[in-house]
Amino acid sequence: MDRFEGKVAVITGAASGFGREFALKGAALGMKLVLADIDAAALDATVTSLRERGAEVRGVRTDVSNAADVDALARATLDAFGGAHLLFNNAGVGAGGFIWESSANDWQWVFGVNVMGVANGIRAFTPIMLAQNEPAHIVNTASVAGLLAAPAMGVYNASKHAVVAMTETLYHDLRLARASVGVSLLCPAFVPTGIADSERARPGALVNDEEMTASQKLAARQLAKAVEHGKLSARDVAELTFDAIRANRFYVVTHPNIMPSVQLRLDDIAQLRDPSDPMSLKSR
Repeated sequence: MDRFEGKVAVITGAASGFGREFALKGAALGMKLVLADIDAAALDATVTSLRERGAEVRGVRTDVSNAADVDALARATLDAFGGAHLLFNNAGVGAGGFIWESSANDWQWVFGVNVMGVANGIRAFTPIMLAQNEPAHIVNTASVAGLLAAPAMGVYNASKHAVVAMTETLYHDLRLARASVGVSLLCPAFVPTGIADSERARPGALVNDEEMTASQKLAARQLAKAVEHGKLSARDVAELTFDAIRANRFYVVTHPNIMPSVQLRLDDIAQLRDPSDPMSLKSR
């Protein structure tokens, strides 16, 4: 997909971070936008800002973990613009700490957004793209955490590994179907976005009653520090992602210096040896 003007982009997690930058880039390319986010106030502010820039945009409050919400997002997209050409399954949240200290609520929340959010987007929008029979593209936001397994990030790692597996399978399935739908897997490292503040979006029913453990507090501090000092911006990542869409490139690894750690993990698997610490190479 290398022509964007007049095409329709659907973006989840669109009120901040990567999602907002995808929207700004899409608007600059003349795309029509359907923006989704669970934070209604932030979504409204993003929609207003884009309209002031002249963009044709709709905002739909959406809990991506809820299949009915994503189905409603798809209907709203068709009602507004009659199709969907570019889908960013981008909404994501995080939780850290020792894996055995993660609560049932942590697992339900993180997997609901990070895994089922992507699954719901694939399920709701891929048939629309197939029926259009014209170039389209799906971008799923994973993370380098989907290619590695760093300590004290168990719930997040597992969710992002699931996104990697889903996206690779989607690629193969679309090839078998001879579809004109491209796929990209976005795997960024630490970038200044709202991921470190994702607790703000946790539903009340899934808030933990217990205080954070020492490992969870440490993981939260380390994530906030790493994100704050990220060398690439969300705008940089958006540019790299649109470049990948134009080139129909599957893997979008925004921080190539992480690849020695990925290779180390693959070598551990191939040689049946114990897992190495992915941080040991200090590639970030």
